[in-house]
Amino acid sequence: MKLLFDSFWRALAYCLHPRVIALSILPLLMMMGLSLGLGYLYWDLALDWVRQLIDASSLIDTVSGWLQSLGLGGLKSVLAPLIVIFAVTPLIVVVSLLVVALLMAPALTALVAEKRFPTLERKRGSSFFASLMWSLLATVSALLALLVSVPLWLIPPLILILPPLIWGWLTYRVMAFDALADHASGEERREIFRRHRLALLGIGLFCGYLGAAPSLIWASGALLAAAFVVLVPLAIWIYTLVFALSSLWFAHYCLAALQALRAERASAAAAPVSTPAPVLVHPPANLPSLTYEPDAHSPPAA
Repeated sequence: MKLLFDSFWRALAYCLHPRVIALSILPLLMMMGLSLGLGYLYWDLALDWVRQLIDASSLIDTVSGWLQSLGLGGLKSVLAPLIVIFAVTPLIVVVSLLVVALLMAPALTALVAEKRFPTLERKRGSSFFASLMWSLLATVSALLALLVSVPLWLIPPLILILPPLIWGWLTYRVMAFDALADHASGEERREIFRRHRLALLGIGLFCGYLGAAPSLIWASGALLAAAFVVLVPLAIWIYTLVFALSSLWFAHYCLAALQALRAERASAAAAPVSTPAPVLVHPPANLPSLTYEPDAHSPPAA
């Protein structure tokens, strides 16, 4: 627990570092261009398609009549934008995570290593291609888990548990791997994953819930259409900062755990090996002597 909280406060302080703020600009610009471009091309088409589904749904008509009886009939007009936004949000989260993992995570890990672990040996247990494949495999697994778990979201408590848990697992798998890719060997990385799996998953889960906060800004963008162009970049930048905090947290935790693992192994290897002292066994005093004594009747020796 001490390592967990110590690495969190260090990561939080590093978020104010000018290099970290500068590094968050490039993913922000990329995600802004991608989001605004796709929104310009497909926003109206997506809204029309969702409105057709809403109009063809008897359940939505029932809910709409109930809202009109309560004087909240105007909420139906923002239902389609809300559905589109909440459907697109997981895609934005995944792409933001991949962009941060590929563009920011190596630089942030190098910053932590430079400032805090300058003497830690780099064993380069993974390449850029291996890190990319690991991230893509974890992302595909998380998206499949999301699709399979969608029917369970209708159960009220599970919608607050399953998506952040899946995002937390994805964040843990991607960020922890990237934090150890340059410094740890493959065996050391697997050992740290085995020893600290619960703590690393806890970091990912916390960041998964933290990453759900920008969804409120997306929802506000649907309700305040005039401010949507401003709120979308703000939400993307918050996503970028959340994942930057995650990357820094994993970097501090994993590199400290790696340093402790190597110190433990070095001390075990340097410990002197004690050899047992020889044990002298004395025969009991009541045993007969084995010395040969000639008998009186035996013939004399030649």
